[in-house]
Amino acid sequence: MAQPSPEPIRAPVGLPRDVQPGTKESSLTLDRGLSLLQAVADAESEAPTISDLAATVGVSRAAVYRLLGPLQSRGLVRREGSKVRLGLGVLWLAGRVLPQLRAASLPALRALAEKVGATVHLTVADGSEAQVVAVAEPSWTSYHVSYRVGSRHPVQRGAAGRAVDLPPGGPRWITSSGDLQPGAFGVASPVRGVPGLRASVGVVALQPLVPDEVGPLVLEAAEAVADALH
Repeated sequence: MAQPSPEPIRAPVGLPRDVQPGTKESSLTLDRGLSLLQAVADAESEAPTISDLAATVGVSRAAVYRLLGPLQSRGLVRREGSKVRLGLGVLWLAGRVLPQLRAASLPALRALAEKVGATVHLTVADGSEAQVVAVAEPSWTSYHVSYRVGSRHPVQRGAAGRAVDLPPGGPRWITSSGDLQPGAFGVASPVRGVPGLRASVGVVALQPLVPDEVGPLVLEAAEAVADALH
């Protein structure tokens, strides 16, 4: 039996034609549509049914069908009978996040790299791994660490990884020594206040860093990154 062709990744487009921006009705519809998409995303192994989504969002089954239409046409969800799963259009959206995150954070990273004379990076948690998504190197040093964008390591290792989950009210920055590379020293502070983002700004150097001197600067940069993302 011939297998169906893979679903193409489609770029999401604007609001449906019967929902006009700026109206109370459109705001409510958008909110419910986003709640529906979130409910589908929150499901783990078992895809939610239409009835499950109606109960979660607090609308009728008929309303769920209406809300699913625009999401499905944009590839954000797909139907399997009465069950609903995320569509490949979500991957298209996700692919647009990192470039924007990188562009927003680089001014603060570059300023910190020039101040401390060391390599600065933005690290984002992806499940149990930490991924470097932006790097800034100082322009005036004789030597410094070269850190590759895309590098990954366990989130529980290194200052940058452990900093992403520092609890509010706890330490404002964290240090490491040789966790990922012998002879490398790090100081990192979490990026707080950006919904859905577990991230940190970190400094890595080949010589010991003085936490009380570097820590406040890293914290300031992390706050600047958070402000740029709002």
